[in-house]
Amino acid sequence: MHRRVLFKRPCGDIIFNQQYQAEIKFGQLFGVFTMLAIGIACFGLFGLALFSVKQRRKEIGIRKVMGASIVQITALLSKEFVGLVIIEIIIACPVALFIMSKWLQAFAYRIEIGWWVFVTGGLTAIIIALITISYQAVNAAISNPVKSLRSE
Repeated sequence: MHRRVLFKRPCGDIIFNQQYQAEIKFGQLFGVFTMLAIGIACFGLFGLALFSVKQRRKEIGIRKVMGASIVQITALLSKEFVGLVIIEIIIACPVALFIMSKWLQAFAYRIEIGWWVFVTGGLTAIIIALITISYQAVNAAISNPVKSLRSE
């Protein structure tokens, strides 16, 4: 007696591709939402920098009258935001390491997460924060100190 085969068994490459197709789609979707989250975070950081500059307008004016340079004022305003970003990186790295380790355990071929991944991510976050903040900081540093001191 001969059995009739209803489904052909696909070859190895097709099975391999089917297994990881969901991971590829997940990676693409994760990338889109990551860019969206970074954009929203940059808008929030920009608003926070704008608020901080408005609150410290008189202090910035006095510093400029006393001889502070544009670089010093920009560094003063950027320092507190970079400190916050560093604290966020310190909190996020262990959480990301834990979650990524759990996710990678599901795969047959495992890799180790290198320290350089976190350093690269942290430096990228700091650079993005500095770019976002620098616009407001430079505007505050080049503004006329007389206007800020006269208005108060």
